[in-house]
Amino acid sequence: MPTPRLPYATLSPDAYRGLVQTKQALEKGSLGKQLLEWVYLRISQINGCAFCLEMHASALRAGGAPDAKIDSLAGWRASARFDDRERAALAWAESLADVASTHAPDGAFDPLEAHFSDAEISDLCFAIALMGAFNRLAIGLRQ
Repeated sequence: MPTPRLPYATLSPDAYRGLVQTKQALEKGSLGKQLLEWVYLRISQINGCAFCLEMHASALRAGGAPDAKIDSLAGWRASARFDDRERAALAWAESLADVASTHAPDGAFDPLEAHFSDAEISDLCFAIALMGAFNRLAIGLRQ
């Protein structure tokens, strides 16, 4: 495990608290904690954040997600374990995680409208952005 570089949560407590408050607000929304955890885990897989991978896989297990489904997340497109709502969220998460290359195409956005309200789509975008921020802090500052 790498040596931590800087304790960002204590060096920037107001900013860190804002991220935590955003996470808490999202958990109160209608997306559901388990869907948020699938998105958080997938974004963390893409970004390679070991700390977040362990945390979100553990949260999914604690919430009753089967190990086989957690194990198949990286290959969700080929897995029958994910429903259409989860697939739409994961496709959008992947698109926004690599927005510089994908440019958030309509083909990734349009399926969201069949499964989520406008407010839920907004919350989903915040969740994806939030996990990207947490991953970058944990990876960049070696937490």
